Amino acid sequence: MRWSFVGEDREVMKVNIRKISEDTGFSMSTVSNALNRKKGVNKETAQKILNAAQKLGYRVEEGITKIRFVIFRRNGLIIDESFFHPAVIEGVEHQAKLLGYEMIFCYVDIHDSNYQEQLADILTDMQSAIILLGTEMLEEDYQFYVSAKNRIILLDGRSDKYRFNSVLINDTEAVVEAMEYLVRKGHVRIGYLQGEFRIQAFRSREKGYYQVMNQYGYPVRPEYIATVGTKIETAYQKMKEYLGRVKEVPTAFFADNDMIAIGCMQAIKECGYRIPEDISVIGFDDVSYGAVLDPPLSTVHVYKQELGARAVRELLDEDSRNGQAKIEIQVCAEFVERGSVKEIKEGGGI
Repeated sequence: MRWSFVGEDREVMKVNIRKISEDTGFSMSTVSNALNRKKGVNKETAQKILNAAQKLGYRVEEGITKIRFVIFRRNGLIIDESFFHPAVIEGVEHQAKLLGYEMIFCYVDIHDSNYQEQLADILTDMQSAIILLGTEMLEEDYQFYVSAKNRIILLDGRSDKYRFNSVLINDTEAVVEAMEYLVRKGHVRIGYLQGEFRIQAFRSREKGYYQVMNQYGYPVRPEYIATVGTKIETAYQKMKEYLGRVKEVPTAFFADNDMIAIGCMQAIKECGYRIPEDISVIGFDDVSYGAVLDPPLSTVHVYKQELGARAVRELLDEDSRNGQAKIEIQVCAEFVERGSVKEIKEGGGI
């Protein structure tokens, strides 16, 4: 599917299609077609538009006419039923529209037989700049993108080995804030609902969990760590199995994301525990469904649209792409208090 957008950004002073349209008197669609070298525009009109664009400072010589949003799929365990990513994509779309760039979306599945052929087409298209959604990517997956001929930025992903600029969530710091909240509420026996598919974001969130537990000297017992599926139904199933075999449960759990938390909360209730009276739960992402649960899910709010919009701005920023240093932009998240956490009198709180 393909979208064409034109517009004007009041914050980012870049020449766009609307400005060229206003100066030349041609419609925005005609200007877009001329800049994209499409048929249907006569040579005289196209030349007037190109001359005006160059005079205004439009980067015609770069040939970038579109932003390609590449959604990488390893197994679909995170992105296939995500409530998180549509809002991120909306942010990308909106920012691209403001800057006057055409938007193209495509999925690439690492297990497809023609995966390498797909990449060859994507990574040699000099008229496109790429936002690569790295949610499901592992470190070894990035090697195939190093040879890209076009501009590229990672969104919700990072590489330690390869030099890619990236925009992602401040996962570790955000989890520390959520865990500190549990500590203030008097919780000492805090468990961890970890997704069985260990994407980079989950590993960063895990660091935040252990950082707080170690800081306060709280016990991290093996039976407090529940490894569950990353979809609502698989998280629910695995959590029921976990609760059926452990003899003691913690007073609170932090979950890698809201999807995991939601599935596990249903299992907790069905196994006879009350939330938050017996077990408190905190998620991550702040998907809309979590706010209408019973009880509403306390979580970490992520500014999803800003995450997508920031990726577009960084992708097109002159300084970011011309500098020698690798740039990693972390978009801050914040804790949202709702009804899924109980304050207790158990010792060890601050």
